[in-house]
Amino acid sequence: MRFALAIGAFALGAVVAHHALRHHHARRVARSATADHLLAPDFTLRQLDGHDLHLSSYRGKAVLLDFWATWCDPCREETPHFVELQHKYGDRGLQIIGVSMDDGPEPVRVFYQQFHVNYPVVMGNANTGELYGGVLGLPIAFLISRDGRIQEKHIGATDPAVFEKEIQSLLQSP
Repeated sequence: MRFALAIGAFALGAVVAHHALRHHHARRVARSATADHLLAPDFTLRQLDGHDLHLSSYRGKAVLLDFWATWCDPCREETPHFVELQHKYGDRGLQIIGVSMDDGPEPVRVFYQQFHVNYPVVMGNANTGELYGGVLGLPIAFLISRDGRIQEKHIGATDPAVFEKEIQSLLQSP
């Protein structure tokens, strides 16, 4: 019996250690992504209209990649500002992409219409969150340069003026 308990404890410890190392690595990658301007991890996710969105297809544009959810109050506060930024800078090369972390698309569709969202929204998942260092809180936004490199990361609600200044800087870069 003691042997079985010892084996079980060892196996549990190994699983916990593996999980902790994986999350530590993901956090380290996310922290260093902005410092080292790492290439934004590519993904393919389904949009609300049923079409696939490939992040890499936006190379050549400045991208604001926003991880959010309909139930997140700070996310709800940021959305009108993102709609305004997309309207203001879209023709100059900005593309905002919303990555909803909701459990299903129905509340997202209602939100999309209610807030008159003018940029693509995809349904994210845990794997997408892991690509970007883990999504442990919302909102999280990444600003990605025209060459596909992460330039900035914002955790939590961010002043719209900060986003606008960073977007202007990205749009001026080749």
